Amino acid sequence: MNEERFGVLPDGTPVHRYTLTGGALRVRVLTYGCVVQTLEAPDRDGAPANVVLGCATLDDYVTRSRYFGAVVGRYGNRIAGGRFRLDGREYTLPRNNGANSLHGGEQGFDKRVWDVADAGDSSIVLTYVSPDGEQGYPGTLRATVTYTVSDDALRIDYHATTDRPTVVNLTNHSYFNLAGEGSGTVYDQRLAIDADRYLPVDANQIPLGEPAPVAGTPFDFTKPQPIGARIRQTHPQLLVGKGYDHTFVLNGGEVAARAEDPRSGRVMEVLTSEPGVQFYSGNFLDGSHIGTGGLAYRQGDAFCLETQHFPDSPNQPSFPSTVLRPGEEYRSTTTFRFSTLPD
Repeated sequence: MNEERFGVLPDGTPVHRYTLTGGALRVRVLTYGCVVQTLEAPDRDGAPANVVLGCATLDDYVTRSRYFGAVVGRYGNRIAGGRFRLDGREYTLPRNNGANSLHGGEQGFDKRVWDVADAGDSSIVLTYVSPDGEQGYPGTLRATVTYTVSDDALRIDYHATTDRPTVVNLTNHSYFNLAGEGSGTVYDQRLAIDADRYLPVDANQIPLGEPAPVAGTPFDFTKPQPIGARIRQTHPQLLVGKGYDHTFVLNGGEVAARAEDPRSGRVMEVLTSEPGVQFYSGNFLDGSHIGTGGLAYRQGDAFCLETQHFPDSPNQPSFPSTVLRPGEEYRSTTTFRFSTLPD
């Protein structure tokens, strides 16, 4: 385990970077935002490359990052109108995505410095205490995220408790490019998602309600498809999100999603305890972000598979509940498992 100073925030708070290794994988984690800055995985010839997008400096994370590699919360994804009701009381949240509250608000978990409770060669435990009322959310939430690197996988374990009823939905917002960060679009990389249904959204990207079947639509990834094969079709839902930016309702199989890059041979499987995964095709990368490798990130240069509960669940009773009450424990696990295609 390697610890180093990564930078200092304007208020004088230091930010550290930890390097975790587990056989063929190497992962760098920041205390700022609980960020996965880099994830190096070997190709079919054994050559490693960083397969996640990130920023080279702390200042870029503070001022320019699009949640690269961060843990987002207290509520990942969108809450309509920046408000929800819980136990008869209405709570108001910052609106930082048009009329919506997104990823916990203007100062979500991605913009907090997390404490390190434990660190070793292959794992790190980070904690953050979100006070009652922070970004409008009720209750003091004590959150813990554990990153564990093995020979072929990065495992993320989430845990949280509260002293008042609240809502919580944590996820990691890593952007993946299995050919390597900064190598170009992911449109030729193939994706399969174990989901027969997805959540259509309105013009504000809030779920309309009932899931819709993927069969016969560009959202059918039940069999592997190149990410870009149907992305320019005129399906109304692709036009709303300027590509894919939708929650898929998982069928509950062992592997929730599988992505592969024919060029490098890298394969990534996603395993999760969550009921959904937000597939985002990097639609709003616009060339204004310079990555860790010194190259600009442009539209389609990465994809996200954010394992989570559904967007706007606090306002949609038919969705799986995201309510956490005193005495209960929030637990969630996601594993990104890497391998390679045969020659």
